[in-house]
Amino acid sequence: MIEVKDDWCKGCNICIDRCPVDALEESDKLNKRGIRPPQLKKENECNYCRYCELICPDLAISVIPDEDIKKVEKKTLLSPVGGIKK
Repeated sequence: MIEVKDDWCKGCNICIDRCPVDALEESDKLNKRGIRPPQLKKENECNYCRYCELICPDLAISVIPDEDIKKVEKKTLLSPVGGIKK
């Protein structure tokens, strides 16, 4: 889930332009400044990379990963060192 603090947004659209999976679009509603803040598209491929949260100059975006999404375990070529073997 992506939470946008609408009234904090100044409408620079950096998050929309820079999203690597093109998951954001301008909202239909206006905030107090008369700006259309970003929102997730209905059909989106958001992978919760948090890039929009990182680059927002107004700190208006918070990314909260859905708990329902199971995290895919990444495979590595290296085996863990130390610890107890199972």
